[in-house]
Amino acid sequence: MTSITTVVQSLGVAMAAGVNLPATVAVLGISERAGWIAPLPGVLGAVGSIWIIAIAVVLYSMEFLVTLVPGVASVVDTAQTVIRPAAAAFLAVATAYHLNPVYVAAAGLLGGGLALTTHGTKLGLRYAVDTSPEPVTNGLANFAELGTIASIGIFVWSHPYVTMTVAILVLILLILVVHRIVVTLRKLFSGEWKGGATA
Repeated sequence: MTSITTVVQSLGVAMAAGVNLPATVAVLGISERAGWIAPLPGVLGAVGSIWIIAIAVVLYSMEFLVTLVPGVASVVDTAQTVIRPAAAAFLAVATAYHLNPVYVAAAGLLGGGLALTTHGTKLGLRYAVDTSPEPVTNGLANFAELGTIASIGIFVWSHPYVTMTVAILVLILLILVVHRIVVTLRKLFSGEWKGGATA
């Protein structure tokens, strides 16, 4: 495995953590212990500890339940802005920690930036979904997030370049969706909305 491949894998970890940190840790730890993926590289292998997995599962379960309450999901995700990107950068560095310091620094910087972008996109979608007054929509969003995290967290180790290419394309698509939602809401609240008019 080349150093570049490891950095790409570290970006997958960071991207998943940008969506949800405890879910990413739980998925990685469970996947390693179950033998679905090879032993995790560098310091990242610590997530395979049963204690770390248990803590991550409890934290994710609490967050999952809390975000089912309309209006609360946006608050929770907004608060995570100061945690997810930094923690994601740490996980990226932990993944590449055994490499040359140049690669470690690249993993941290790129991973943190990618996680910030991912988190910001998720936050925009969460604001839109959280306008619904029922918990079903938020629940579906939570399951979609978990599916995304599991897909990246598992496949990035066996098919890193394909996984990251698909993940980044999906991220770009979601950014465009968020942009469209923002434009639509601005028109709606400013009174410019006229029966299906487009930007």
